[in-house]
Amino acid sequence: MRSRPGDVVYVVDDDEAVRESLRFLLETAGIAVDVHASAEAFLTAAQGRDVGCVLTDVRMPGVNGLQLQRRLHELGLPAAVIIMTGHGDVPLAVEAMKNGAVDFLEKPFDDTKLLDAVRRALEASRSMRAEASNAAAAAARLAMLTPREGEVLAGLVAGHSSKEIARDLGSSPRTIEVHRTRVMAKLGVHSLPELVRMVQAAKQVVPV
Repeated sequence: MRSRPGDVVYVVDDDEAVRESLRFLLETAGIAVDVHASAEAFLTAAQGRDVGCVLTDVRMPGVNGLQLQRRLHELGLPAAVIIMTGHGDVPLAVEAMKNGAVDFLEKPFDDTKLLDAVRRALEASRSMRAEASNAAAAAARLAMLTPREGEVLAGLVAGHSSKEIARDLGSSPRTIEVHRTRVMAKLGVHSLPELVRMVQAAKQVVPV
């Protein structure tokens, strides 16, 4: 069965022997893999792709592993990043973890440990892609609101009552209740907690 694009592991390492060794290991385990000799080459190839897991060395000529991690974030690619480190690079790996990497592995690493880390990363990437999809859908729904409905929404999310929102907007509580009903209907939610969760999800895509 052909792997989905998001289930491919992208190996980024300037050492050809390491790249080919990882290719063999992953393919033998039934995991789709795509290897690149530099972060720059990978970023060029990743344009328009659904990037799932990135297994990258931390020290490379040009763009290093930490910079690659930041680039992926800037490009809005929800990738699960695993950092590979050599001796003495653990502080860099810890920094990568703080910046959102899902794991780091010290070279030389145990094959079983690497495969376990990759499988966890692929599972994490699926969750990340689902969250990104939900966020985009939420943002699209919020974009359907009129400016006045957006103002009422902001008041609701801030925890204000209809009377408070009416006072702030120079309207009547009854009118605000009408707007509230329309907001809930347009967004397809049935309670205030659902509304708040939708707004929080949409903030991953655009400021709300």
